[in-house]
Amino acid sequence: MSAQADRYRSLENGPEAETRVRGSRFLGQAFRISSLEESAAAIAIIRRGYHDATHHCWALRLGPPETPFERSDDDGEPSGTAGAPILAELRRAELFDALVVVTRYFGGTKLGTGGLARAYGEAARAALTAAPERFVWREATFVVSCAYEDLGAVEGFLAREASSIRSVEREFAARPRFVVTALRSAADRLRDGLIEATAARVEITRPGPA
Repeated sequence: MSAQADRYRSLENGPEAETRVRGSRFLGQAFRISSLEESAAAIAIIRRGYHDATHHCWALRLGPPETPFERSDDDGEPSGTAGAPILAELRRAELFDALVVVTRYFGGTKLGTGGLARAYGEAARAALTAAPERFVWREATFVVSCAYEDLGAVEGFLAREASSIRSVEREFAARPRFVVTALRSAADRLRDGLIEATAARVEITRPGPA
């Protein structure tokens, strides 16, 4: 089984992490997201909670890792000094389905473009360090239907392959029916194994990613 094929790194919502640079306060927070709508809701909460702040800059990455979707926003800071450094920290940490928002309270001293980029990067890194790590599992689901005389063979096979199976839902009607959710990398092997275990009498729908 390939770990990279079956999961990727993400995070849970983290606590606020504060950094200070020459009087300016930078409040960073990381959020678990699965869509642009969830990211917009999280950003709106931050804006309402810190409505008197100077800037609310952010970046996000959504999986899968092969074709990630990335977006960032400087929220009025000079172009490339806020959203890009935040996104760079998400990339460095190899995180997906994650949003980082950094709120700035201006302290009266300008930091320059280089200073701003470093400050936003440090704030994002602190927020990511504070957020608990999690993994997103990549799964495939397929439906197995068999005759009752093959029930033992199917159950036995599923039991032997339990390490590759995330869940099994069973339904016993005219024919036993199993909804199998497996690790993506194992789906084809499990399908072939069930066909072999029942001498091709089992019926299986085409697997699809969950």
